[in-house]
Amino acid sequence: MKDITLVLLAAGSSSRFAFPVKKQWLYQGERPLWLKVAEDFSQAFPFCRTIVTGDAEEVELMSLFADYTFVEGGASRQESLANALNYCESEYILVNDVARCCLDLQMLQRVLHKAGEADCVVPVLEAVDTMYEGDRLLDRSRVRMVQTPQLSRREILQKAIEKGEFTDESSAIAAYGGTLLFVEGSRVAHKLTRYEDTHRLPCLEAPSSIQRSGIGIDTHPFQDGRRMYLCGVEIEAEFGFRAHSDGDVALHALTDAILGAAGMGDIGEHFPDSDSRYAGADSALLLEEAVSKIRRYGLDIYSCDITIVAEVPRLSPYKREMRRRVADILAIGVQRVNIKATTSEGMGFIGRGEGVSVYAVATIGYFDWTKGESR
Repeated sequence: MKDITLVLLAAGSSSRFAFPVKKQWLYQGERPLWLKVAEDFSQAFPFCRTIVTGDAEEVELMSLFADYTFVEGGASRQESLANALNYCESEYILVNDVARCCLDLQMLQRVLHKAGEADCVVPVLEAVDTMYEGDRLLDRSRVRMVQTPQLSRREILQKAIEKGEFTDESSAIAAYGGTLLFVEGSRVAHKLTRYEDTHRLPCLEAPSSIQRSGIGIDTHPFQDGRRMYLCGVEIEAEFGFRAHSDGDVALHALTDAILGAAGMGDIGEHFPDSDSRYAGADSALLLEEAVSKIRRYGLDIYSCDITIVAEVPRLSPYKREMRRRVADILAIGVQRVNIKATTSEGMGFIGRGEGVSVYAVATIGYFDWTKGESR
């Protein structure tokens, strides 16, 4: 049995997918798409190592799902591959784009069976349509459409991709002077590029309807001479909150609740108070960024419930405006946002009018990409 490392490339920006969620994070049941692909390949062949590339932010999140080797990708496919190869020692490398998410076992066997017969084994499809290069008609009997996974000799591939920019392994190895061997590809291995491609991929399944909840708690003392903001609404008061940002303790708690439900840490990890960029920052913008992050990674916000514990100021006149502001930030219906205000009955620092505490609960779920065209 050949010594083969599997490299799955999943660091792309999904710009052509034109969705709020990156295509590699389309949930299949409770698994993101990249994990489904990794597990399908791992079940099909005993690779000596599986390497998955992701962007700088998502690599840590990916590592919570499985014990594969996760590597930060680069600005291009080739840069991501080069980064992954730094962690490879095997004689052969099987490279697959996560966007080719439906594994055809027979095609995989055809590729692996030819290991050692060429520097790169490439699955291809014959062209079935009339094809032009500019105005020049091509002989379609000589045209091949290249797919992945491709099996390459590691040492040659590493040297080949240093010689220029290439769109896949076969073109790099061919330009380097290496040998190619074409095997029959598969129509099943269609590449997921745009939303309409989801209708052509029989292996995809709808996301789970399971919901996830998170809780956030935050406290800030009052400070004279500052404006007071709660739930993104300015409150009439002679003091605000002592904080690195604008001090909106309610939005801080809600941000923590959403990040907690998503399993993505806390507000301090994403927006540390040691970072001068967040000095005096608008907490509504920080919440918007957190919401954008979880949506990129396949999650959606269902509802939230916020309880503000304060002796002063009086908040009842602001509650409706607060609900609308939070709903606007989260891009959900106002009826899915609840704001409550209570006191501490004169006890503790809150009772003495020294500050405010807020408790927030957020409920999220998996983005239902099957309804994507209507969204």
